[in-house]
Amino acid sequence: MRTALLLLLVPLIAITTVAAGKNKEKNKPSQHGSECADWRYGNCVPSNGDCGAGFREGSCDQQTKKMKCKVPCNWKKDFGADCKYRFGSWGECDPSSGSRTRTGTLKKALYNAECQQTISVSKPCPGKPREKTKERRQKSRGQSRAFRVKDKIESKQ
Repeated sequence: MRTALLLLLVPLIAITTVAAGKNKEKNKPSQHGSECADWRYGNCVPSNGDCGAGFREGSCDQQTKKMKCKVPCNWKKDFGADCKYRFGSWGECDPSSGSRTRTGTLKKALYNAECQQTISVSKPCPGKPREKTKERRQKSRGQSRAFRVKDKIESKQ
């Protein structure tokens, strides 16, 4: 009984180990038959639209390869999907420009991408607080109710 159980477990463990090894090497370039060590890779170009699955071309000496890759849909086009940055917190709102900025320092460059060491991004300042909008709504509702009451009184007379 133990022997039969052991014979069933050994192939199962071998299959899961092989499957796990395949998943780890999914996006890495294959080294079969290639002795070149200085591969240069281009940007990931999505197959459809601005983001999603696509291909990245690699070249070394006379050889070229195409690798599968993904461009995240929330990437910033200014500095590319292959440059990863660590950002600080947003600065104060600049009233003259109406925007706030923050800077990021390069954390990682994927596939030997050429990235700037520091970048600066900006976004518009937040709008007016919600309380003021609520006050406006209440005022407009109050006026419209007053007009409705006035119209009812006039129609009864």
